[in-house]
Amino acid sequence: MQPELTPAVLASLRRPRHYPAVSVLMPTHRRKPDNAQDPIRLRNLLAGAAKELEADPAVTPERRQDVVEQLDLALAEIDLDHAEDGLAIFASPGEHHVWSLPRTVPERVVLADTYLTRNLVAAYTAEQPYWVLAVSADRAALWRGDARRLVEQHTAGFPLTRSLDDPDAERKERIGDLSSTYRDEQTRRFLRQVDTALGEALAPTARLYVAGEQAAVTLLNEVGTATGHAVPVAHGGLANAGAEAVREAVRPAVAAQEQQTVAATMADIERARGWKEFAAGVDEVWEHVAAGRVRALVVEEHFRTTVRLDGDHLVPAEPGDLDAHDEIVERALETGAEVRFVPDGTLPEGTGIVGIMRY
Repeated sequence: MQPELTPAVLASLRRPRHYPAVSVLMPTHRRKPDNAQDPIRLRNLLAGAAKELEADPAVTPERRQDVVEQLDLALAEIDLDHAEDGLAIFASPGEHHVWSLPRTVPERVVLADTYLTRNLVAAYTAEQPYWVLAVSADRAALWRGDARRLVEQHTAGFPLTRSLDDPDAERKERIGDLSSTYRDEQTRRFLRQVDTALGEALAPTARLYVAGEQAAVTLLNEVGTATGHAVPVAHGGLANAGAEAVREAVRPAVAAQEQQTVAATMADIERARGWKEFAAGVDEVWEHVAAGRVRALVVEEHFRTTVRLDGDHLVPAEPGDLDAHDEIVERALETGAEVRFVPDGTLPEGTGIVGIMRY
């Protein structure tokens, strides 16, 4: 399965495909006994997808065989023993993709010329990923974290290392010219290299924490520009540490920043209410999102509701119809709105979803 969702991956998945692009969505279970039926349900869904392909006169036999083979390859990659809360399988001529999601999805098989990606979009947005640069004078490691895990990244040359051995150290010590590690030009050069690599690996808006001895963090800021927006975490010994040690070291800073973000969001909502630039509830928010008027969409983390379109409005529906949560999130992102997730019970009036207007 794919290990990570990124904006670039999502953009690639959302581009048009040659018909048919098959999307298979299925809720899964993490634990016994609930997960016992997952393999059977998955095989039945894929068999149903194959039948829909066979019954569709717009699908040639060659393309049908190609896509069925791609679905079989996808099935072989799936490990339901380590499932999360949802599964998304995409297959079209010549390609397939499998994603395990930390959020439940509606059971669905869709044939179209694009993949049904809104559940992935919502999952990525809700994950609120962050990055940690653990740095010392001789090593820099980059980690990507979210609510579930922290994973070391191997990109843009990370992890970067160098030797602290100085072949001329004995002579320098004799003449009193042996500088401290963080005043040494070799260290400055190494940290410039770290700064350059970080600029290549992350977008300027990435949520970044820099962990290391105070001298290392200070010098990194002095010699470069990529960490100017980062939250410093004064904690040495993490450049060679494992995931759990790094995660624990940055946990207080991550929690504090999340609380600040929620507080800022609530203040933004109050200002919007005062200026009559506020929408609450699924139908009202959907109307403004569809018209491109929403500047920021705010959703409680576990808010979900099932609806159907009735003209231009959303009305309650039976399970299996349009999933308003993910549909609104994806449409908001398409119109350039910012999407923020907040803890359950945070939003006023029990709405679960609100919009802050551009005008």
